[in-house]
Amino acid sequence: MKRLFSILAIAGTMAFGTVNANAFTTTTTAATTTVATVTQEEEAAAPAEEDLGFHQELKKRFIEGGPGFMGIVLLCLILGLAIAIERIIFLNLSTTNTKKLTQNVEDALASGGIEAAKEVCRNTKGPVASIFYQGLDRADEDIDAAEKAVVAYGGVQMGQLEKNVSWISLFIALAPMLGFMGTVIGMIQAFDKIEAAGDMQPSLVAGGIKVALLTTVFGLIVAIILQIFYNYIIAKIDSIVNDMEDASITLMDMLVKHKK
Repeated sequence: MKRLFSILAIAGTMAFGTVNANAFTTTTTAATTTVATVTQEEEAAAPAEEDLGFHQELKKRFIEGGPGFMGIVLLCLILGLAIAIERIIFLNLSTTNTKKLTQNVEDALASGGIEAAKEVCRNTKGPVASIFYQGLDRADEDIDAAEKAVVAYGGVQMGQLEKNVSWISLFIALAPMLGFMGTVIGMIQAFDKIEAAGDMQPSLVAGGIKVALLTTVFGLIVAIILQIFYNYIIAKIDSIVNDMEDASITLMDMLVKHKK
């Protein structure tokens, strides 16, 4: 009988231990899963928090710099970018395949004469085609008249290519100057606060200088952005002008050959 009770006691202890072990394993697994889920959610939320922090920081710095000068510098950036984008679109539309146009005009001259070549130029967009048309329109007079027409109309086309580009250079120069002016005014205000407080407190000096320098940083950033667009536009204009000059020489050669 005692052996029976001993066996039952041992069996009960083993069964209870197995249940506890299973419960502990289940609890540990659930805890591990919960921790992993929380970690994944934190990792997924981290980029969103960083993006939100960047925008909030940018907004904070803009407000600290003062809406007056910072707003004017921002206006320079907006206007400069608007003009730059308009010029880039216009210049890209003005770019033509000069070699193909020259070949088409030469073939038209050989097959249909001046009128056929003028029709090819009318159906082609761009300053090179316009210069070709003006030269062909004066081809019936003499070569000198055609050359003068090409040179004169080339100047007109160059003016159209460079239209409003000077405004971008103005905003490039204006943005840093406005930033420097904001810095000087901010420094003056900082010294006014020191004078009013009657004590040289580091917090007053540091706060005033920080706010003053923000306008300079923002002005320099605006100037750098606009300078990149300005250099691209100037390079594009130079490329088109070179094509115009090369095509003008080719047109004169074709007219001389056609007159013979």
